[in-house]
Amino acid sequence: MQRVITMLVEVPAAALVLAEVFILLTGVAHRYLLHDPLVWSDELASILFLWLAMLGALIAFQRDEHMRMTAMVGKLEPRMRAFLDVVAAVAAIAFLAFVIQPACEFAQDEMFVTTPAMGLANSWRAAALPVGLGLMLIIGILKMLSLGTRKDVLMAMGMVALIIGGLYVAGPVLKSLGHWNLFIFFVVGVGVLVLSGMPIAFAFGLATLGYISLTTSTPTMVIVGRMDEGMSHLILLAVPLFVLLGLLMEMTGIARAIVNFLASLLGHVRGGLSYVLIGAMYLVSGISGSKAADMAAVAPALFPEMLKRGAKPGELVALLSATGAQTETVPPSLVLITIGSVTGVSIAALFTGGLLPGVVVGVALAVVVWWRYRDESLEGIQQSTRSEIVRLFFVALPALALPLVIRAAVVEGVATATEVSTIGIAYAVMIGLVVYRQFDWRRIYPMLVSTASLSGAILFIIGAATGMAWALTQSGFSHALAEMMKSLPGGAITFMAVSIIAFVILGSVLEGIPSIVLLAPLLFPIARQLGIHEVHFAMVITFAMGIGLFAPPFGVGYYAACAISRIPTHEGMKPIVGYMIALMIGVLIVAAIPWISTGFL
Repeated sequence: MQRVITMLVEVPAAALVLAEVFILLTGVAHRYLLHDPLVWSDELASILFLWLAMLGALIAFQRDEHMRMTAMVGKLEPRMRAFLDVVAAVAAIAFLAFVIQPACEFAQDEMFVTTPAMGLANSWRAAALPVGLGLMLIIGILKMLSLGTRKDVLMAMGMVALIIGGLYVAGPVLKSLGHWNLFIFFVVGVGVLVLSGMPIAFAFGLATLGYISLTTSTPTMVIVGRMDEGMSHLILLAVPLFVLLGLLMEMTGIARAIVNFLASLLGHVRGGLSYVLIGAMYLVSGISGSKAADMAAVAPALFPEMLKRGAKPGELVALLSATGAQTETVPPSLVLITIGSVTGVSIAALFTGGLLPGVVVGVALAVVVWWRYRDESLEGIQQSTRSEIVRLFFVALPALALPLVIRAAVVEGVATATEVSTIGIAYAVMIGLVVYRQFDWRRIYPMLVSTASLSGAILFIIGAATGMAWALTQSGFSHALAEMMKSLPGGAITFMAVSIIAFVILGSVLEGIPSIVLLAPLLFPIARQLGIHEVHFAMVITFAMGIGLFAPPFGVGYYAACAISRIPTHEGMKPIVGYMIALMIGVLIVAAIPWISTGFL
């Protein structure tokens, strides 16, 4: 039955990815070429997007591709690991079971809302939530029964039921604890769930559900509404489209052409391919805008050769994760787009200001690479000749033009930051077919399904984190934090330092975009009052958020890097420390010298 559900879900999920590309690209063509805007294109794309997110999350759930923390669990004996897998499945089932009814109620309430352009009941879109959650519940039950013995399943169910029952009985006591509940549910609760190996999205969801239902009088349907809000923001449609673009870059040879050219320049020096990884992530980030897509494009092209040269898998995933944080400010960055949308700061100014800070932090990472590889043996590695470098440059030229095409489309107003990915996809398909002639039609369907799965895992985390962010906001925590930071002694310097610490923490707990949505509207006015340029402040908090996002044990970006590179999470824990220190030094340099962010505005 599990296989049947998967087959029935994968085909429409792949079709939805194609439909989104077609709808947005058609909208761009009608608006820019035919001067006849399609008023319904964004609306239809938004309706289909929630279905894509939920079906993708379901595929990821079935494939065990939801991000999870395995460092602690990986050290346990196999018997205990297997039991904790069953416990994680039971806990996920409990969350899904509790939110099914609120999701149905939410979809029914949306029946009375109609879309402005197409006149459809919004329940057509909202129905994706109960359908997706219901199918996930069925998959979860089937997975639970297949993961362990009957004894393990019964013990896990008893343990989860005992914990839920204990919390329910303690409800009156919890309500009297006030803000201490934030620590109990969002620090202790999330920490225990994540460290025990439970998928991070479900850990966020369970903690929020427990806090809302046991300590407040807020109906649990609000959680579903916030998840809907988090996953449905049209700007996030760039995630699956940029993920697809990243996969196309790998399949058509675009990424390899860029990497080969960079390798010809640096491959003969000690740690050369690590420098190439830093540079390639910078260039590819300017193409895709999605960290998952960046890593998916670069890692398969570089890691095999780096492993042949003796690099350790943990070192590779550590540097890949660190470069993910380093390139957070390189346009088209989803975080910068989000900052512009919630604060009113010019997105064009943010894109311009983000280029040089990424270089500065990249240099800090390069210093660590130089130190670690200073004694690397270069036996058997030959330096590329000048003619070979020139040849590889011309081969890579169409690939290197892709970031310019994307940036030009945004700057010239041809397409929005969301739509521009479709132009990149069309360009990549054309280059793959005509120039590089590497276009395997048999890989298209698996790529579309993988795009849906990876995007669903990311969007489900964002939805759960948005619900948690809303709970923190309603508790008064975010407002109290902003007031406290405003009254700090030391003016701009102290404010900037505390902002860095706050966004490192929030980036690791809430994921990037929800943490920005939570605090940016509160902190940017304070930064302006203290004389801090808003673009400068945006770069600093984006880097700080990136450090938290890609730093274990809580940073979900680190687990995305591990999932994409297929390297166990515990192997990169030690090597990443040095890179995180370098990132922090780079952020402090960017924070101390505003010109790095504002010099070219």
